[in-house]
Amino acid sequence: MSTERKRRSHDRSHARTASSIPQLAARYVRNPYPPMQLLSPDQVEAIHEASLHILENFGIELMSQRGLDLFAKAGADVDLVTQTVKLDRELVAEALNTTRPSYALTPRNADRSVPLGGNATSFTLVAGPPNVHDMERGRRAGNYRDYQDLVRLAQHFNCITMLGNQVCAPVELPANSRHLDTYFANLTLTDKAFHVSAIGRGRALDGISMMAISRGMTAEQMRDDPAVTTIISVNSPRRFDDAMAEGLMTMSEYGQSVCVTPFTLMGAMSPVTLAGALAQQNAEALFGITLTQLVRPGAPVMYGAFTSNVDMRSGAPAFGTPENTKANIASGQLARRYNLPYRTTPGSASNAADAQGAYETMMALWGAVLGHGNLVYHAAGWQEGGLTASYEKFIIDVELIQHMIEFLKPIEVNEGELALDALGRVPTGGHFFGDAHTLERYSTAFYQPLLSNWQNYEAWAEAGGLDATQRATRVWKKALEEYVEPPMDPAIREALEAYRIERREEIGAGEP
Repeated sequence: MSTERKRRSHDRSHARTASSIPQLAARYVRNPYPPMQLLSPDQVEAIHEASLHILENFGIELMSQRGLDLFAKAGADVDLVTQTVKLDRELVAEALNTTRPSYALTPRNADRSVPLGGNATSFTLVAGPPNVHDMERGRRAGNYRDYQDLVRLAQHFNCITMLGNQVCAPVELPANSRHLDTYFANLTLTDKAFHVSAIGRGRALDGISMMAISRGMTAEQMRDDPAVTTIISVNSPRRFDDAMAEGLMTMSEYGQSVCVTPFTLMGAMSPVTLAGALAQQNAEALFGITLTQLVRPGAPVMYGAFTSNVDMRSGAPAFGTPENTKANIASGQLARRYNLPYRTTPGSASNAADAQGAYETMMALWGAVLGHGNLVYHAAGWQEGGLTASYEKFIIDVELIQHMIEFLKPIEVNEGELALDALGRVPTGGHFFGDAHTLERYSTAFYQPLLSNWQNYEAWAEAGGLDATQRATRVWKKALEEYVEPPMDPAIREALEAYRIERREEIGAGEP
């Protein structure tokens, strides 16, 4: 990126409303419709009871001495030999009594705060793939240059309200310190909230500390003002490893958001039945949620769900299936049963940014929205079952998300919207194109897509006959040209750089 482009003013970027890429203005997205209820109240309670049975009789393996000590002190049945913890329902209920129904994450730009809970809905960039892909350069290992460009795209598009954990893995950087570089990119190339890595205490604390520096605060001052979140991925079935447990406890200790997310693939890491998978998911989630409250009562925590199925012929994960969509909706009912914010995911197993990738993602996205997901994780750029971050898929997903945001706008019914004057003016068999009612509203009446092409066949063919994936290539390249880096106080940038260098030396990685 050129120095000149870096120096464009932030005010100019926000004042620019006639971008060549049409997109929705930044807004807080609310879901005004009642959540879909796939499960009856009795079925929700049956799953809840089955989860308590799992916790009380089967237990969860916790590979952390610190965590085992916390549960033992709280009165849980702890077997130190097998590292298995069994919880009674009273302990779970006590923990749920101290959780929060909603909270917000405040990044360095307070105008970009992310509300979690209630009817708020936020969409994040894909996180964690080891590979990246675009139609011009092909599939390649994740790297820091692509990492930065994908973060720039997330900053550019308003519908992406938050970054996930490492949009791709920059494999050329040392594995034990690359998180410092990705945090630095997140904080300097965007002013949005982001997810920190909670693989152990160090990575979590680094993310907390760097966000605090960007806000002109200390980590201690952010204890009651969360700014970052993490995903604690349970090693289903029924195992929390030491690194995840330490990350969870560190985040909760510092009052930062934790999302406990079992990875329950039906037929592989959970029972083949949806009810059994949901019972296991719920037990694992409740265990992690309880641990956050043992560390710090009131620590912000989300109910996470990632239940889908496998291809029973090959064992390969499948996403965007009818079962996945139903799980997204039903998991929302369980999250509301405990009055917790809810994280869910739209995914696809497609290896390309093609029709399969679009319809599987949209299927799962409907489940996320109908289930009232508060944090829709991996919402843009997910490809190949999460193994690849795709530039074209990112643009396709932005289009899908914007469609969903517009769908969530309530229908207005008032004198102007009923248009009785226009109906009276236009004669039988006439048209409304030239009527004053239409002329007053034509430019804002309908959603304007950034990717769809509505030309007739002849005009489309004459313009090159590009399909949606080919058009997506043009859009992401144009978006990178239009990107404007958000301003940052030079002193804060220097402090972040100094922290990065100091911690890298402490870790022992040396300069990358």
